[in-house]
Amino acid sequence: MPPSTAVIIVAAGAGSRLGAATPKAFVDVSGRSILEHSLQAVYALDVEVQVIVVIPASHLAETRLDGVTVVAGGATRQQSVAAGLAVLDESIVTVLVHDAARCFTPTTQFERVIAAVETTGAGVIPALPVTDTIKRTDAAASAQRAPGFRRAGDTIDRSQLVSVQTPQGFPRTRLVDAYAAAAVDYTDDAAVYSAAGQEVSIVDGDAAAFKITTAWDLRRAESLFGHRGQSRGRVGTGIDVHAFDDASPLWLGGLHWPGERGLSGHSDGDALCHAICDALLSAAGLGDLGSRFGTADPQFEDAHGEVFLEETLSLVEAAGFSVDNVSVQVVANTPKVGPRREELEVHLSGLVGAPVSVAATTSDGLGFTGRGEGVAVIATALVHATQ
Repeated sequence: MPPSTAVIIVAAGAGSRLGAATPKAFVDVSGRSILEHSLQAVYALDVEVQVIVVIPASHLAETRLDGVTVVAGGATRQQSVAAGLAVLDESIVTVLVHDAARCFTPTTQFERVIAAVETTGAGVIPALPVTDTIKRTDAAASAQRAPGFRRAGDTIDRSQLVSVQTPQGFPRTRLVDAYAAAAVDYTDDAAVYSAAGQEVSIVDGDAAAFKITTAWDLRRAESLFGHRGQSRGRVGTGIDVHAFDDASPLWLGGLHWPGERGLSGHSDGDALCHAICDALLSAAGLGDLGSRFGTADPQFEDAHGEVFLEETLSLVEAAGFSVDNVSVQVVANTPKVGPRREELEVHLSGLVGAPVSVAATTSDGLGFTGRGEGVAVIATALVHATQ
């Protein structure tokens, strides 16, 4: 199925307040650009989305992002978002607009906004309560003071105020219509949407979604990323179970097992490869095999386990992770893994590009594996961040 959700990442700003020699989205934070950091949360979504990145026209020719639509932005943020809206796929129903400068926004915030738009049918913005005391300034009195000083006016009730973040989500048709009707420039997409008479709801934001605007913000980002980088290893666990099917050949660990009972499934039923995929996806925070590939997707009908491993490894690498090693435990009466253990480990290590160890056991006659009804496999994967 084509994606029904699009994420437009606005990265066309010059970032003059940052004081950098390059547009803000291309400024480096610990070895990776702000834009690259901002894409990681999107790549980690469990659902496939159309990703559109809007960048300065000056960088269009040199920017290549796999699986991403890249377009040139305009003179204002509003014009840049309009450029992104112009290239939406026909299948898109929900649109999220996100500032690349909020590059540490967690994936959960994207998921929260998507779910709220789909549930309410309204525009949705993430926001945090205002915790500082807020005061008005007296413009007339301030004009009589020395430069740099303003007169403090009334204190504003902050209980009714929030600090707005991104991504902001909207039904596609209403947002496109709102942009077409906009007569002035607004500060964010929710303002454009509201000006067209549409409703906007608020969901909880996240402190990690702060915006990089000044040099101090950039130093804060460097510090936060450095702190995160102190623990770069991540562990994931995967479990897969398949019943025996006497009418099918047995494929296990990417190898054919002549004379053995096969395993049922939409694909070739390779529980060992599937468990490894689940472990890798779990370690990288990318969901699971079912949500990524579907249990009835026609393109994976009768597909071998190697196909799933290859696709999974591509997702893991795109999310910024590399595989350290995988450990697998097969629970079954048959086939006997011992005689082919070394062959399995060599073959799987080649497929994964990292050491894979394989062990096997029975369940002493207990449960479906003990009764000889099928195979269960448990896999554990260790990955590390590559940046």
